[in-house]
Amino acid sequence: MTLKLANNLKNVLPLLSFSKQRNEIVIVVSPSLLIFTLNCLKLHSNFQFSSLSCISGVDYFHSKYRFGVVYELLSMNMNSRIRVKIFVNEITSICSSILIYKSANWWEREIWDLFGIYFRKHPDLRRILTDYGFEGYPLRKDFPLSGYVEVRYNQKKKRVILQPIELAQEFRSFTFERSWLN
Repeated sequence: MTLKLANNLKNVLPLLSFSKQRNEIVIVVSPSLLIFTLNCLKLHSNFQFSSLSCISGVDYFHSKYRFGVVYELLSMNMNSRIRVKIFVNEITSICSSILIYKSANWWEREIWDLFGIYFRKHPDLRRILTDYGFEGYPLRKDFPLSGYVEVRYNQKKKRVILQPIELAQEFRSFTFERSWLN
């Protein structure tokens, strides 16, 4: 069944790359053809990938295409799974897949919130895991481990306040003379 599915994919879709990992098919498509590809995978009688099980973001920090977005689809009729991958840079947006898969809503919001990958035509693209005033995107590899602001309780004001982080220079320089394992 997988061989037949693989041949159908190669004949119908404009693929950049095709591979088989374990028992799953992985395809790479152009971001401009993502919606066409997802529509075809869902509606074509040879595929019937009716369920979107996950969308993930990946940060390839020193790569030409910094971000990867991976769509994982399931066809219960064909008893098979497929991964659809696209690669974009920091300024390229991706068209939202909500009109095809309703379950994409929260995952696209999460990827926007944590990586800063923008989804065009998303009806409600706003932060979902971080506060609305949060600065930056915490799953990017260049995001500082300490963040940009700290939350603390102010005794004088008797409330929680946000303030920029101030680290003394001695905490920023690291020496690797001793191993952590010793």
